[in-house]
Amino acid sequence: MNAEELKQRTKKFAIEVGLFTQLLPYNNLNKAYCNQIIRSSSSTGANYRAARRAKSKADHINKLKIVEEELDESLYFLELLVVFNPSFEEKINSIYKEGEILLKIIVATLITLRNN
Repeated sequence: MNAEELKQRTKKFAIEVGLFTQLLPYNNLNKAYCNQIIRSSSSTGANYRAARRAKSKADHINKLKIVEEELDESLYFLELLVVFNPSFEEKINSIYKEGEILLKIIVATLITLRNN
Protein backbone atom coordinates (compact mmCIF):
# COMPACT_ATOMS: atom_id res chain seq x y z
CA MET A 1 0.00 0.00 0.00
CA ASN A 2 1.38 3.36 -0.96
CA ALA A 3 1.09 6.65 0.93
CA GLU A 4 -1.78 7.94 -1.22
CA GLU A 5 -3.82 4.78 -0.62
CA LEU A 6 -3.22 5.05 3.12
CA LYS A 7 -4.25 8.71 3.00
CA GLN A 8 -7.54 7.67 1.37
CA ARG A 9 -8.09 4.83 3.85
CA THR A 10 -7.61 7.09 6.86
CA LYS A 11 -10.10 9.53 5.35
CA LYS A 12 -12.56 6.72 4.64
CA PHE A 13 -12.17 5.52 8.24
CA ALA A 14 -13.18 8.96 9.56
CA ILE A 15 -16.14 9.08 7.16
CA GLU A 16 -17.31 5.61 8.20
CA VAL A 17 -17.11 6.57 11.87
CA GLY A 18 -19.01 9.80 11.22
CA LEU A 19 -21.75 8.07 9.26
CA PHE A 20 -22.03 5.38 11.91
CA THR A 21 -22.39 7.85 14.78
CA GLN A 22 -25.39 9.36 13.02
CA LEU A 23 -27.18 6.00 13.33
CA LEU A 24 -26.88 5.75 17.10
CA PRO A 25 -29.73 6.74 19.39
CA TYR A 26 -29.28 10.13 20.95
CA ASN A 27 -28.50 10.05 24.67
CA ASN A 28 -25.86 11.61 26.93
CA LEU A 29 -23.56 8.61 26.80
CA ASN A 30 -23.62 8.20 23.02
CA LYS A 31 -23.26 11.96 22.59
CA ALA A 32 -20.09 12.04 24.70
CA TYR A 33 -18.52 8.95 23.14
CA CYS A 34 -19.47 9.98 19.62
CA ASN A 35 -17.93 13.41 20.09
CA GLN A 36 -14.70 11.75 21.19
CA ILE A 37 -14.57 9.17 18.41
CA ILE A 38 -15.40 11.72 15.74
CA ARG A 39 -12.44 13.79 16.92
CA SER A 40 -9.99 10.91 17.17
CA SER A 41 -10.96 9.24 13.89
CA SER A 42 -10.78 12.49 11.92
CA SER A 43 -7.52 13.39 13.65
CA THR A 44 -6.09 10.12 12.35
CA GLY A 45 -6.39 11.24 8.74
CA ALA A 46 -5.44 14.85 9.42
CA ASN A 47 -2.28 13.82 11.24
CA TYR A 48 -1.39 11.27 8.59
CA ARG A 49 -1.52 14.07 6.02
CA ALA A 50 0.71 16.16 8.28
CA ALA A 51 3.14 13.24 8.60
CA ARG A 52 3.45 13.11 4.82
CA ARG A 53 4.63 16.73 4.89
CA ALA A 54 7.13 16.19 7.69
CA LYS A 55 10.33 18.23 7.58
CA SER A 56 12.60 15.45 8.81
CA LYS A 57 12.64 11.77 9.70
CA ALA A 58 12.20 12.64 13.39
CA ASP A 59 9.27 14.91 12.56
CA HIS A 60 7.75 12.16 10.41
CA ILE A 61 8.05 9.64 13.26
CA ASN A 62 6.56 12.08 15.79
CA LYS A 63 3.57 12.78 13.56
CA LEU A 64 3.01 9.08 12.91
CA LYS A 65 3.06 8.48 16.67
CA ILE A 66 0.12 10.90 16.91
CA VAL A 67 -1.68 8.89 14.21
CA GLU A 68 -1.02 5.74 16.23
CA GLU A 69 -2.43 7.33 19.40
CA GLU A 70 -5.53 8.65 17.64
CA LEU A 71 -6.26 5.27 16.06
CA ASP A 72 -5.88 3.54 19.41
CA GLU A 73 -8.23 6.08 20.99
CA SER A 74 -10.76 5.47 18.21
CA LEU A 75 -10.64 1.74 18.89
CA TYR A 76 -11.20 2.38 22.60
CA PHE A 77 -14.34 4.40 21.96
CA LEU A 78 -15.63 1.78 19.53
CA GLU A 79 -15.20 -0.78 22.32
CA LEU A 80 -17.23 1.41 24.66
CA LEU A 81 -19.93 2.09 22.09
CA VAL A 82 -20.49 -1.61 21.47
CA VAL A 83 -21.05 -2.19 25.20
CA PHE A 84 -23.82 0.41 25.31
CA ASN A 85 -25.20 -0.25 21.82
CA PRO A 86 -25.07 -4.04 21.37
CA SER A 87 -27.57 -3.96 18.51
CA PHE A 88 -24.87 -2.16 16.47
CA GLU A 89 -22.16 -4.73 17.24
CA GLU A 90 -21.82 -5.96 13.65
CA LYS A 91 -21.32 -2.45 12.24
CA ILE A 92 -18.98 -1.46 15.07
CA ASN A 93 -16.90 -4.62 14.54
CA SER A 94 -16.54 -3.80 10.85
CA ILE A 95 -15.23 -0.31 11.60
CA TYR A 96 -13.08 -1.70 14.42
CA LYS A 97 -11.39 -4.19 12.09
CA GLU A 98 -10.45 -1.43 9.66
CA GLY A 99 -9.08 0.63 12.54
CA GLU A 100 -6.99 -2.31 13.69
CA ILE A 101 -5.59 -2.80 10.19
CA LEU A 102 -4.71 0.87 9.93
CA LEU A 103 -3.07 0.75 13.35
CA LYS A 104 -0.98 -2.28 12.34
CA ILE A 105 0.15 -0.48 9.19
CA ILE A 106 1.16 2.61 11.15
CA VAL A 107 3.00 0.57 13.79
CA ALA A 108 4.85 -1.39 11.10
CA THR A 109 5.77 1.87 9.38
CA LEU A 110 7.10 3.28 12.65
CA ILE A 111 9.19 0.17 13.28
CA THR A 112 10.63 0.36 9.77
CA LEU A 113 11.44 4.06 10.12
CA ARG A 114 13.16 3.55 13.48
CA ASN A 115 15.26 0.70 12.13
CA ASN A 116 16.53 2.63 9.11
